[in-house]
Amino acid sequence: MNIDKRFIHYLCQLKYTFIASVMLTLLCSVVIVAQAALLSRVINAVFLEKNDLATVAPLLQLFAALALLRALTFFGSREGANKIAATVKDDLRHKLLSHLFRLGPTYARSQQTGELKNTLMAGVDALDAYVSDYLPQLLIAFFVPLLILIFVFPVDLSSGFILLLTAPLMPFFMILIGDIAQHRSQQQWTLLSRMSAHFLDLLQGLTTLKIFGRSKEQVEKIRSITDEFRTTTMKVLRIAFLSALVLEMLATISTAIVAVQLGLRLLYGRIAFERALFVLLLAPEFYQPLRQLGARFHAGMHGFVAVKRIFAILATPPQVARGLLPARPFSALSFQHVSFTHAGRETPALRDIQFTIARGEHIALVGPSGAGKTTLISLLLRFLDPGSGTIAVDGQSLVEIDAEEWRQQIAWVPQGPFLFHKTIAENLRIARENARPQELIAAATRAHIHDFFSSLPKGYDTVIGERGARLSGGQAQRLALARAFLKDAALIILDEPTAHLDDESERHICDSVAELTADKTVITIAHRLQTVEGADRIVVLNEGSIVDIGRHAELAERCSLYATLLHSMERAR
Repeated sequence: MNIDKRFIHYLCQLKYTFIASVMLTLLCSVVIVAQAALLSRVINAVFLEKNDLATVAPLLQLFAALALLRALTFFGSREGANKIAATVKDDLRHKLLSHLFRLGPTYARSQQTGELKNTLMAGVDALDAYVSDYLPQLLIAFFVPLLILIFVFPVDLSSGFILLLTAPLMPFFMILIGDIAQHRSQQQWTLLSRMSAHFLDLLQGLTTLKIFGRSKEQVEKIRSITDEFRTTTMKVLRIAFLSALVLEMLATISTAIVAVQLGLRLLYGRIAFERALFVLLLAPEFYQPLRQLGARFHAGMHGFVAVKRIFAILATPPQVARGLLPARPFSALSFQHVSFTHAGRETPALRDIQFTIARGEHIALVGPSGAGKTTLISLLLRFLDPGSGTIAVDGQSLVEIDAEEWRQQIAWVPQGPFLFHKTIAENLRIARENARPQELIAAATRAHIHDFFSSLPKGYDTVIGERGARLSGGQAQRLALARAFLKDAALIILDEPTAHLDDESERHICDSVAELTADKTVITIAHRLQTVEGADRIVVLNEGSIVDIGRHAELAERCSLYATLLHSMERAR
């Protein structure tokens, strides 16, 4: 099994704790050798030389002290390995989560959410056995047999050569079986990721499936995926049991060979009893690290597969450059010959986009699905950087401005705002972390939802569920608008927050939006007629290009595409 070089480089940062853990294990092995020497001497002295207890008492006391030292070194090595595993898990989970935030929603949308969650949780947890058991055992399996050989060869050359010749057989068979095991473990991890992704999507869309009467169809799909995962898991376990059997047989046969040849030589008087017993006691200890490596190999295999996926994500470069300049209040935004093509696609999402947005202006973006509206907003939010051209803020390229600071000047209200399984107050404070309770109430009041929050048993401390499961669509949108009020940003981006709502909810939200956008720079992805009618200018997009820019009345007369879109909006009213 090839260990990921990036992971080894990462572990080097913890090298002192790691080396200390391995050194304690080696010290434990030295203690085992010393105990074998003492035990063989005591047995020889009592049974052959007929010494009494008083004669061997000092040796027995030393043996007891070594037993205590062995327990302490073993405990210390395990504690060190567990500490490394805990540190690695916490640090990698933090780095992975931080990196996913830097990669942004564009990357997250290109991946399966369930698979990312599986990597973040189960994948990182799989490193426990990999770091605390497998990696230390890998070094121990090399050094401990070597250490025992150093003590055995001066005592009995024949036994030393038998140990030396039989030891490579165990790694040889581990490598043969390991290739198959790695392939099976990769399959198992892939299926687990698929299953996690499918279950998450199913749970999130269960209400929709119920509405359309398609939930029962998913039962067969779940059964199929779980059966496939069960079959793959059993194949992995079959290989694990096979490798354990092979290693146990090799260790037993090799120990038996050492024991038989020692017995025969002892019978014919060619080796002293004390020396023979010393070697015989060490023979099982010689193969024990290799047997333990085989037992931990399959536990480490899951961690190895997880490591590859974790560092593949960490190696993915962010899609936006790291700007260093601070963000300042702006008076104009301009798109200068901006083009962009999504990764893996040949057709550009945006082509030579040119227009300017003045401070305080209300711009509406209209166009059929796939026209490039969402991509344009993603560029403005710094989720993506232009492939060519420049987005300028008062003449300064947006790429040169710190992305986090720039986003502090923007309030974004999408159609489906993401709400977390936290309290109302915590969901509101996403906009401003240090907001006081009075400010939360003021923002909710302006969004016309304070009365509803106050009517709940726990008020603003009520947990609303994942994606606002306990709220209606209109209530979720008004909570999102309350966030925007709380943030009080200079630039407001709206993805038509009134879409898919009933008339009463739409009326309340339209009142809130009107108050929110007063004296602000506003960009709206328009789906409703009243939005485009109230905009200062309308940008008509199609297939990534700007078809026309103008006011509602002008475009209705001169732009056929806009007239078609307008007709569809009127029909949707």
